[in-house]
Amino acid sequence: MKDQTAMNGAESLVRSLSAGGVEVCFANPGTSEMQFVDALDRTRLMRCVLGLFEGVVSGAADGYARMAGKPAVTLLHLAPGLANAGANLHNAKKARSPMLNIVGNHTLRHLRYDAPLTADVPATASVFSDWVRTAQTADTIARDAIEGLAVATGHPGRIATLIAPADIGWQEGGVIAPPMQPHGPRALDPQVIARAVSALGPDALILCGGTVLEDPASTRLLAGIARQTGAKLMAPGSNRRIERGAGRANIPRIPYPIDMAIEQLAPFRRAVLIEAQPPVAFFAYPNRPSLLLPEACEVIQLAEFDQDGRAAVQALADSIGAKSARLTDPSRAEIPQAGPLQDLALSAAIASALPEGAIIIDESLTSANQVDSMSAGAPPHSWLSITGGAIGIGPPLSAGAAVACPDRPVIALQADGSAMYTLQALWTQAREGLNVTTIIFANKSYDLLKHELFKVGANPGPDALNLLDLRRPELDFISLAAGMGVPGRRVDCAAELHRTLSDAVIEPGPFLIEAIL
Repeated sequence: MKDQTAMNGAESLVRSLSAGGVEVCFANPGTSEMQFVDALDRTRLMRCVLGLFEGVVSGAADGYARMAGKPAVTLLHLAPGLANAGANLHNAKKARSPMLNIVGNHTLRHLRYDAPLTADVPATASVFSDWVRTAQTADTIARDAIEGLAVATGHPGRIATLIAPADIGWQEGGVIAPPMQPHGPRALDPQVIARAVSALGPDALILCGGTVLEDPASTRLLAGIARQTGAKLMAPGSNRRIERGAGRANIPRIPYPIDMAIEQLAPFRRAVLIEAQPPVAFFAYPNRPSLLLPEACEVIQLAEFDQDGRAAVQALADSIGAKSARLTDPSRAEIPQAGPLQDLALSAAIASALPEGAIIIDESLTSANQVDSMSAGAPPHSWLSITGGAIGIGPPLSAGAAVACPDRPVIALQADGSAMYTLQALWTQAREGLNVTTIIFANKSYDLLKHELFKVGANPGPDALNLLDLRRPELDFISLAAGMGVPGRRVDCAAELHRTLSDAVIEPGPFLIEAIL
C-alpha cells in the first residue's frame, strides 16, 4: 500500500514556501512545470494567478512585492519563458524587489539530446538574478527554495531563481524544509555618519531612495533635517515606491531630461546619499556628462543599498537634534474646466480625482507630467515608478499591486506605446476582478523616442519619424480592452476625464480610459 505521507519534490517545495510565508504564485507554466501545477492544486496553499505572457508574470510579481513587502513566487517555463520575463525581471532587480522564480527545465536525462526547447537556463537566469541554483535531488529541492527565499527577502530585496528539472519535481522523497532567517542590513559606519553630519549645509544635497521613501516617519524626519541645516532634499528619478500626499514629506525627484537635471544639481558641493547611487543620466549624449552632480561635488555614501537607510536618517537626526518637520495641510488640485487634454488640464484632471489610499503606477513617460507636483497635497497614496527603464511594466505592475492590496484602488498612468508590450495583463485584471483603472495616454507615437532622436543631434526625415509613429492603423484601446473583458471609455475632455476617473475608482473590477491627446 502506498505511503500516504510520501511527497514528491514539487509538493515539498510548495509546502515549504507556504510555511515560509509565500501566499501568491504568478504563473505561466509549460510541460516541465506540470508537477508543480499539480502540487499547487493539491495543496491549495497559494493563490495562483495566471499571466498570458511571462512579462506579465514577472511584472505582477514586482508590483506585489513592492506593496506586500514580501515576495511572490513566479512559475516560468524553461529558458525561453524566462527570457520572455526578462524585461520586467530587469525592472524588478533595479527596484530591489524581493522575488523567487521557479523555472522548470528538462529532466536531467533529457538534456543531452538537445530537444527544441533546450537552452542554458542558468546563464539566462544569471542576467536577471542575484542568486541562481539548479535543484539536484527531490529531498533537497525544498531546502534550495527556502534558501532562495531567504536571499530574496534579505535587505534590501533580491531576485532569486531556482531551476527545477522536471524529474526532481515528480520524484518522491520530498522533504519539507524549515524557514530560514534572511540576512538583515549591514551595519552603518560611525565615521561616515560623522562625515555626513559635517557635510550638511545650504550647499549640500541629501539624496534618499530605497526603503526610506516607503516610510513616512523617515521622510518627515528627513524634511526636518533639511529644514534645520538648509540642505536640499531630493529623491532619484525612479523609485520602487514612495509614500506621498497630505501629511507626508514632498520630496522632489531628479528630473529625467539631462539638461534639467544638470541645472538642478549644479549648486551642490556635497552630496549625502542614503540608499541611492550617484545620479547618472539615463543615456550618454554628445557633449553631456554621464554623472549629473558637479565634478567637484564631494559624495558621501551614508547608507549603501544593503544598509539600513532608515537607521541612517535617525542617526543624522540624533546627531544634530532634528525633529520631524511639520508638514503642509491637505490640498486638492482644482478640477479642470471642459477643454482639450493638454498637459496642464490632463494632470489636473487626474490629480484632483485621486482617492485616499490610491496606488499610482507611473509609466506615463511624456504625458501628465504635472500629476506628481499637483498631487503633493492629495490624500495619502503610494507611487510606484518604472525603475529599470524597460517599458511595458505598467499593466502587470498594476495587477500585482492590486493582488497585494485588494482594498485599495490602483490607478495606472500608462503611455500607449509601452502599454502594447504587456497589454495581456488586462485579461489577468479581469479574471481576478482587480480594482485597476488604467488611463492610456493616446498620443499615437513613441513620443519619448522623438525627444531622444533630437537630443543626439539627429535631423530626422520621414522614414525615421515613421519608426516612432503608432498610426496606420491607429490602436483602438477600448476594443482591445473589451476583448479581454475590461470595460472602457474614450475621453478627449479634461472635465470628462475627471468625472470618469472619479467614478471608475469606486467601482470594483478593472476599467480602462483612453485619453485622446
